[in-house]
Amino acid sequence: MKAMVFYGPGDLRYEEIPVPVPSPGEALVRIEAALTCGTDVKTLRRGHPVMIPRVPTVFGHELAGSVVAVGRGVKAVREGDRVVAANSAPCGECPACRSGRANLCEDLLFVNGAYGEYIALPPRLVEQNLVRLGPDLPAPRAAFAEPLACVLGGIERGRVEAGQTVAVFGHGPLGCLLAMAAVARKARVLLVGKSGWRLDRVRGLGVADCLDATQSSSVVGTIREMTAGRGVDVAVDATGLPEVWEQAVESVARGGTVVFFGGCALATAIRLDTRRVHYEELTLTGAFHHTPELIRRAVEMLDGEAVVPDRLITHRMGLPEVPKALELMARGEALKVLIDPRGTGDAR
Repeated sequence: MKAMVFYGPGDLRYEEIPVPVPSPGEALVRIEAALTCGTDVKTLRRGHPVMIPRVPTVFGHELAGSVVAVGRGVKAVREGDRVVAANSAPCGECPACRSGRANLCEDLLFVNGAYGEYIALPPRLVEQNLVRLGPDLPAPRAAFAEPLACVLGGIERGRVEAGQTVAVFGHGPLGCLLAMAAVARKARVLLVGKSGWRLDRVRGLGVADCLDATQSSSVVGTIREMTAGRGVDVAVDATGLPEVWEQAVESVARGGTVVFFGGCALATAIRLDTRRVHYEELTLTGAFHHTPELIRRAVEMLDGEAVVPDRLITHRMGLPEVPKALELMARGEALKVLIDPRGTGDAR
């Protein structure tokens, strides 16, 4: 089979490798759709010892496809099932798993291999995070299940409810998904971005009131003007920039919640107005990764069209073009690129 193989930072090779044979407990999936992700861009640049502990390995982690073979003992799926696979599986035994926080599992098993024609999924993932799809859910949309599950975790951490006003900082794919997920809960969304084609495209989605940070002398001031001086109920950062984390904190109302969804660089810090945090009872919370429950909820929402992220796909390409796709992502010239393992794409 053909695959894009990661050998280390900056070293991505298009190769012919053997089609995996599923071992006991494994499922072999023919990949029908894969999506690029900002994490892939960062991993290609500097590696990722947690998500990719061994090299070489087939790259990519957002995928949907069909089961073509199963190993001995597999009961969760069978040949012919259309499926979406998460990119990890928790152990189910550590204190975090036992307390219902599987996203914080101490032995989280990460799986890569979306940028190939086939992938053999390990037993733990087959048991916990391989989800069958309905007949009408297109594979490209189903491939959004993993990032959407992460987003649903963030929205859940923010305790977003109907009637609330939510500010999302960041107009990349995850910021857009956060806005869509908040709207699905019947919240009003203010999405903060920067002028350019991406913000124009987000405006075209019609899911949020878009605020151009480059046209405002004070983003926080503008948010407060848009909320009658009160501030928002929930602010979510999807940029991973410490200065934006601070803006998110400043933009919430009394009793508000701030969700730090975007991960910042190592050794960074933010300043807090401790008086506000204490006397206005602000809730500050992180949000990381997903759980098996969230993966299933994401698939249900995609299948039921509660969230329809199709327009976040800005380009379609084949496997040989994965480096070009990731370069477009790195330059901010794409939101999501759909990788068709058996096609050349249309390069849009």
